[in-house]
Amino acid sequence: MMLVLLFVALLILTFAVLLYFLKPTSMEKAVAEQLATIEGSNRSLAGPTTILKDEAANSSPLVDDVVRLIPWSPAASRLIKQSGTAWRIGSVHMFSFGAALVVGWLAWAITSQTAVTIGLGFAASLMPYVCLYIFREIRFKKCDALLPEAVDLMSRGLRAGHSIASVMEMVGNEIADPVGAEFRLLHKEQSLGLPTREAMMNLIERMPVDDLRFLATAILLQKESGGNLVQILDKTAAVLRERARLRGQLRIYTAQGRITGWILCAAPFLMFGLISITNHKYEAVLFTDPFGLKLVYGGLGLMVLGVLVIRKIIDIKV
Repeated sequence: MMLVLLFVALLILTFAVLLYFLKPTSMEKAVAEQLATIEGSNRSLAGPTTILKDEAANSSPLVDDVVRLIPWSPAASRLIKQSGTAWRIGSVHMFSFGAALVVGWLAWAITSQTAVTIGLGFAASLMPYVCLYIFREIRFKKCDALLPEAVDLMSRGLRAGHSIASVMEMVGNEIADPVGAEFRLLHKEQSLGLPTREAMMNLIERMPVDDLRFLATAILLQKESGGNLVQILDKTAAVLRERARLRGQLRIYTAQGRITGWILCAAPFLMFGLISITNHKYEAVLFTDPFGLKLVYGGLGLMVLGVLVIRKIIDIKV
């Protein structure tokens, strides 16, 4: 028994001595770590690489991954970019979900009707997207108003002997936003080496207005086929001003239709709110009686139909 214990002790001692003398030195550890770092970087470079900035949907990576699974996230992200706001797509989705829950809960507490609760909750969920759409339309109208002035500045700069890149930088510095901000970003993309066509396409994606499409088409056609760009820009500015004048006249001619549409949309809800404040039981029958619910659904459907008809009448393309 003693011989066995002595053999085991000698074996353990031998392995301990071997491990002590065979362990890697500090230099060998440093070399191994460096090789592992190089191997890891090579693996990361094996996949697709890009120099473009990856726009996060939210500050939280977990929320970012969840938001990217929502089907309409790309369209909502494009709407945020076109509206010129600093909102995050994740915040917009969360606000939409929260508004739907709050309004749906209030509607259920007041009416106890499933259809009304779902309808009002769905309408509340669209509130942030409607706000973004309104911001986008305001930004587009500002762009339409400032674009003729920007085209005139480009034409004067080219007459003075400046290059097209310098002229775009001048527009970005001299013209007010949103046109100035978009042209500054356009000049920055060209300075980083992006071709003119791709930079123009990015500009059209951020600001998809017809007047800007005309300007981009004129610049790209002159770049590819040649011609007098100053004369092209002068004619483009004249066309843009004529379109602006015609749009102003159409807004005057269709003002009565637009006011009628707003009155028809707001008056029923305003009267409902006033009557509910003065006598809540007076209109409670609309939500408790089956025939009253049919009248409510039918009235809402006819209102939507009327809004669509009026919008079709006053929506005149220039």
